Amino acid sequence: MRIPLDYYRILGLPLAASNEQLRQAYSDRIVQLPRREYSQAAISSRKQLIEEAYVVLSDPKQRSTYDHLYLAHAYDPDNLAAAAVAKENRPESTKRGSDTQSLGIEISQDELVGALLILQELGEYELVLKLGRPYLVNKNGAKSVRKSNNSADEEIYESAEHPDVVLTVALACLELGREQWQQGHYENAAISLETGQELLVREGLFSTVQAEIQADLYKLRPYRILELLALPQEKTAERRQGLELLQNLLEDRGGIDGTNSDESGLNIDDFLRFIQQLRNHLTVAEQHKLFEAQSKRPSAVATYLAVYALIARGFAQRQPALIRQARQMLMRLGKRQDVHLEQSLCALLLGQTEEATRVLELSQEYEALAFIREKSQDSPDLLPGLCLYAEQWLQHEVFPHFRDLANQQAFLKDYFANQQVQAYLEALPTDAETTNEWAVINPQYFPQPKTKNSPFPNNSARTLGQFNHSRTPEVDLPETPEYSNFSPPIWNSSESVKSDVPVAERMSRGTNQHLNGSGKAAAPGHNQKRRRRKPTPSTIRERIPDNRPHSRRPRRRRTFANTIEGKTRLVWRVFISLVSLLVLWVIATTTFGWLKNMFFPTSTVRGSELFVEINQPPISIPDPNSKPELAEGPLTNATAEEVIRAWLLTKAEAFGPNHEINNLEQILTGSVLSQSRQTAQKYKLENQYYKYDHSLKIDSVEESDLLADRAVVKATVKEAKQLYENGQFQNSSNEDLRVQYDLIRERGKWRIQSISAVNQIIR
Repeated sequence: MRIPLDYYRILGLPLAASNEQLRQAYSDRIVQLPRREYSQAAISSRKQLIEEAYVVLSDPKQRSTYDHLYLAHAYDPDNLAAAAVAKENRPESTKRGSDTQSLGIEISQDELVGALLILQELGEYELVLKLGRPYLVNKNGAKSVRKSNNSADEEIYESAEHPDVVLTVALACLELGREQWQQGHYENAAISLETGQELLVREGLFSTVQAEIQADLYKLRPYRILELLALPQEKTAERRQGLELLQNLLEDRGGIDGTNSDESGLNIDDFLRFIQQLRNHLTVAEQHKLFEAQSKRPSAVATYLAVYALIARGFAQRQPALIRQARQMLMRLGKRQDVHLEQSLCALLLGQTEEATRVLELSQEYEALAFIREKSQDSPDLLPGLCLYAEQWLQHEVFPHFRDLANQQAFLKDYFANQQVQAYLEALPTDAETTNEWAVINPQYFPQPKTKNSPFPNNSARTLGQFNHSRTPEVDLPETPEYSNFSPPIWNSSESVKSDVPVAERMSRGTNQHLNGSGKAAAPGHNQKRRRRKPTPSTIRERIPDNRPHSRRPRRRRTFANTIEGKTRLVWRVFISLVSLLVLWVIATTTFGWLKNMFFPTSTVRGSELFVEINQPPISIPDPNSKPELAEGPLTNATAEEVIRAWLLTKAEAFGPNHEINNLEQILTGSVLSQSRQTAQKYKLENQYYKYDHSLKIDSVEESDLLADRAVVKATVKEAKQLYENGQFQNSSNEDLRVQYDLIRERGKWRIQSISAVNQIIR
C-alpha cells in the first residue's frame, strides 16, 4: 500500500535541516507517544517508520539521492527522466520510498497502523479517513465470512490490528469535528463527531473515547440549533431537525429556566441569552407553539415569551382571540411581576379603552408613562399617547423578534378596520365586566428586587433578564478537555442582543403605582359603578393618531384640491383678522395721544441736552474677553451666613418634591455642582424627595492670603429631614453636622466649590 508521506514530514523537518536538527527531531518523535489506548504493536509500527526515515536522512549519500528525488517531484514533477535516473541510482532501502508518479512510501499491511498514526499527528484527518475506512469495510466483510465458516484462528489473527485502526479513524473524526467547529461549520462538525461515535459504538470499543465525543456533541448542540434554524424557511427538513434538537435540549434542562444539566456548559443566564438570540430565527407560529408548551411546566420565562408570540400573531394575523389568550396568561404573571403595561396594551387591542387606562395607572414603567403623557397633552385621557406607544412597541420591540414579522408595519387603524377584528371585539364583555375580572384574578402585587447589569436594551419591551436571573456581561465558552481554542459563542457577543435589539428594563418592581406617583389600590366596588357605553372599534380608530408615512395613508373622501382650498381660506381669514387688529391698534393709539396732548399738555424741561453719537455708545461696553471684576472687600460672617443659607434653601428645593435642579447652578460650582445634580436627578427618577429643616451657625471664616477670591467657612448645621418615596413617608433623621465649605468668588458672586464634613459624613 502506498502512503502519501515523505521522510521529512515523518520527522517534521524542513529540507535544509542540519544533522543536529535531524538528531533532535528523531529523539523528540521517539519520546512522544500516542494515546494510551493504542496497543504496543501500533506503537512499534509507528516507531519503525520513524527509524526508517532517520536512517535514510542521517546517511549523507542516501539523503543526497533522496533529496534529488524529493526536489524532482516538489519543483519539476514533469521531469520524469531525472526522477527515473534518481530512482535507479538510489540505494535499495529507499527505492520503496517513491516513484516517478507520486512522492510517497510503500508500507506493508502491518505498518498501516503506524502510518495512520503519523498522518493523524500531522493533522491529515481527512487522509486518515480516506485510507482507514476501506480497510474497516473490508475487514468487517471478511470478519462476517470467517464467522460463518467458524474459523476461530482466522478471527483471532484478523483482530490483531483492527482495534488500533478503529481508534485512529475515530480520533480523526473527533479532531476533524473540532476543526470544523472552530471554523463555524457546526452541522458538519456534528456529522464528523457522530461518525466517529457510531464507529466506536458499532465495534463496542474504547468507551472513554465514546464519552469524549459525546461530551463534544452536547456542547455543540446549541450551535447546531442556531445554525439549522437560521436557514431559509424553504429548508424545512433541516429546520425541523433544529427544532427537534431544541426540544431535546429543553427536555434535558427541564425547561427554559430549568436547573438540570444538559452537558452544554451553559448556566441559566447563558441559556437565557441563547434563547433570546434564538427567537430571531423562529417564526411567530413556531414561537407560539414552542413557548406555549413550555409555559405549562410551569415557566415564568416561557409564559412571558408566549405572551409576546400571542400578541404578535394576534395583531399581525388579525386574530384578537390570541391577544385575549395572552391577557389571560398575563394575569398569572401579574401576581408576582409588574406587567401592567402589557396588560394595558392587550386591553387596548381588545377595544377596552377604559380598562387599558385603568391598568396603565398601576404601571411603574416611568419612561413609557412619560411618553404616553407627552403625546396625550391635548386630550382628556391618555388614549392618543397609548395608541402611539402601542404602534411603536409592536413595530420596534415585538415584531423584530420574529423572522416573518421583522419587516412588517404595525398600524392600529388597519387592525381596527378589519371586519373580523370588529366582529370579535363587538362580542367581548364591557369594560366594567373586564375590570371586575381583573380585580378578582389579580388582587395584589408583590414588589421584587431590581435586576441590574442587564445586557438587553433599556425600554419597555422587557426580556428574559427580568425573571430574577442576575446578569454577567460576558460568558466564556465551556472548554473541551483537549481543545480550548473555539470561537466565543454567538449568544455571548455584544451583537447577539441586537439589536439585536434594545435593554430589558427591570420587571420586578413595587406596583399599585399611579401616574402621578401616589399609591392607590383598585377600588373593590368598581364593578358596582354605572356601566358606561362600550367604545366600538370605529370610535377607537377615529381617535388613533395617524403615525404612518404620507404615502401609506388611506385614501380619504375629500379631494386634494378641496383640502388645499379649505386651507387657503383659513389662511386668508387669519391674515385679514391680524390686519384688522393692527389698524384698530394704530387708530386707538393715535386718538389717545391726541386727546392727551389736548387736555394734559406737558411742559418742556430746559437744561442740558443728552448728546448721543451714532459711532459711540452712550455707556462703555466691556471687552467680552476681559475677566469680570470681583466684588471688593473681605468675606464677612454675615456674607458667609447668607451664602450658606442660600445653599441650604437651594438644597431643599432641588431635593424636595418639586425637584428644582436648575437652581443648583446659582450657588454651587465645580465637582460639588455635578455631584448634587446627579443626586437630585436620581431622586427624581426614583420618585423620591426630602423635606428639610435647617438651623445654621457660622463658626469661622478664613480668607486665603494668596488668593483674595477664595475663602473657607466652617459652620454648625442642624439638619432634620424626612424621606418620601412615591408620595409616601418612609423615615426621618436628625443630624448635628460640623461642615467645611470652600468658597470661590466667580463673576462677583460667592459660590460653594466643595463641601466636606469635619466630624460626620453628610448627604
